[in-house]
Amino acid sequence: MQRRKFLSLGAIAAAAMVPASLVAENYRTTKPDVWTSHTVDDSIKKLYGSNTYISEGVKLSAPDVASNGGAIPVDVSSNIPAKSVAIFQDSNPESAVAVFTVREGGIVDYSIKMKMKASGTITVILEGRDGKLYKAAKTLDVALGGCEG
Repeated sequence: MQRRKFLSLGAIAAAAMVPASLVAENYRTTKPDVWTSHTVDDSIKKLYGSNTYISEGVKLSAPDVASNGGAIPVDVSSNIPAKSVAIFQDSNPESAVAVFTVREGGIVDYSIKMKMKASGTITVILEGRDGKLYKAAKTLDVALGGCEG
């Protein structure tokens, strides 16, 4: 019985220690037009209010040829202090893929798998804490079959 009381107190203490900074912005609610935009430039403009960016400082890794368009591995990293990181593509009808909120002091090092129905370009925009936008892009070929792989 003592063990159960101890474990329940531990769970309460752990919940109380979760910092408020872990709350992320829900971009689907606050900026719904981003998720229905059909071009990358339009999505970036609706998300950040600008299409002016610096083409350095962000590393984007993806294969040159994706054998399965339903699970393309994408890695994004940067040493720039960031507020958010957004990933877009230009082969599916809607261009926005994901937006990550980066807490202050957070490390930008993300790995995702995304779908692309055809060959195209993946674009990453990092919103810096300095208010500037930083961009990386990579064009890749999707083997026949696209998302069906």
